[in-house]
Amino acid sequence: MPLVSFSFEVNGASPDEEFFFGVTFGGNTTSEAKLLIDKVKGYTNLFVINNWDLALNETALTEICDCAVDANLYIMVYFGFVFFDFSRLYPRWQDLFAEAGIEPFHVPWLVAAGDRWGEKFLGAYVLDEPGSKQIDLGHYSGYTTTHAGSNQTTFANVSDYSDAARRFVRGVGSYYVQRLNNVSYLGSIPNSTGVTIPVFTADNALYWFDYLAGYDAVFAEFGWNHNEAQHIALCRGAANVQNKQWGTIITWASNDPPYLASGAQMLQQMNTAYYSGAKYLIVFNYPQLNPYGALTEEHFTAMETFWNRIHSFPGNVVGKMESEVALVLPKDYAWGMRQADDKIWGLWPADDLSPIIGEKIATLISKYGLKLDIIYDDCQFNYTEKYSEIYYWNSSTPLYTSSMPIIIPSNALYATLMTVAITIICIPFYVITKRKNGESKKQLLQIRHRKPA
Repeated sequence: MPLVSFSFEVNGASPDEEFFFGVTFGGNTTSEAKLLIDKVKGYTNLFVINNWDLALNETALTEICDCAVDANLYIMVYFGFVFFDFSRLYPRWQDLFAEAGIEPFHVPWLVAAGDRWGEKFLGAYVLDEPGSKQIDLGHYSGYTTTHAGSNQTTFANVSDYSDAARRFVRGVGSYYVQRLNNVSYLGSIPNSTGVTIPVFTADNALYWFDYLAGYDAVFAEFGWNHNEAQHIALCRGAANVQNKQWGTIITWASNDPPYLASGAQMLQQMNTAYYSGAKYLIVFNYPQLNPYGALTEEHFTAMETFWNRIHSFPGNVVGKMESEVALVLPKDYAWGMRQADDKIWGLWPADDLSPIIGEKIATLISKYGLKLDIIYDDCQFNYTEKYSEIYYWNSSTPLYTSSMPIIIPSNALYATLMTVAITIICIPFYVITKRKNGESKKQLLQIRHRKPA
């Protein structure tokens, strides 16, 4: 399989702009984390602590972060939820947390993280896959009932797609995201302390609306034979228009052991993500099938090969792919787009427009590959100056917005692009609901602060 190395130069960024590449840690102990850190520290620069139990254990979480930073790695920490005001919990919930030995340390811990680890602390990974959960289950939390057992009412009596969009953005944004990164949000961490916590998540649907909710960066998921070019187009397009960052996370290839793709396949996924301009590239590493997690020597070899290639050949590289063409979808039309029968907002079945849009996406990916972004019609964003060609969902003729030509790759790139094409063209839509780490304390996961009315 052909391999190519790429430069850091993209969209006018300086060649030394930081690119974050690393693994998740799903184990439970500091010793397990230290073993993985020692294994990957020579060819990664990011360590993501992605374990529900550790997010509730201040001592272990701090120790692992210290180990990673001591190894010169950047860190990111997963939180299923963030304690903001323990006093707002019902007494029986307070008792449940006390019985489990869990202290509400999140806010002071996050506020102090910048002082303790400086720029090495990138931020908090909060509420995994809100868009995917919305499409699959009808609620971004992943739960159709509340902690009290009653049905969720967030989307009760929703009137139309725009109403659903408002409720999704308000719910995810005000309850999960903006309490960490929005200084204007009364009672938020930055509002009360002056410390802003960047917020991240991974997803495979509704990227546009994740960003509207306030996420600083979203990681497009590569896995389950999904169309990677489509996920890049949706995630990168949303980030591009909304002036945010984006990345990718390589996750399970299937729900059956050994779960992950081969090392060779994973290497190509890394190349595709990096070549497409991702600022973050993460390898999902769960469950603990061996002392290092789910990753094996072939995966570590692929990671090291990728790392060496992007750092070792500055004189013989090609630039990253820049998005030049956009497909504009109808405002708030949140069809899942992963498979033909995906719902719209998880609330309505696919309609007559869904196959039309699906066919248009497939046609444009076949024509433009990784140069395509998929965005939404939204008057609060001016996207016309960002692309040389713009297609609208209801038109087959592109709007030319500039005289900038679309660059056709040179022969030197042909072999690599043909390989990338295998992963981006004419791949069937289907989804297998994955199970990530963090399900071990489901009862506690449903215990949240009372949402504001």
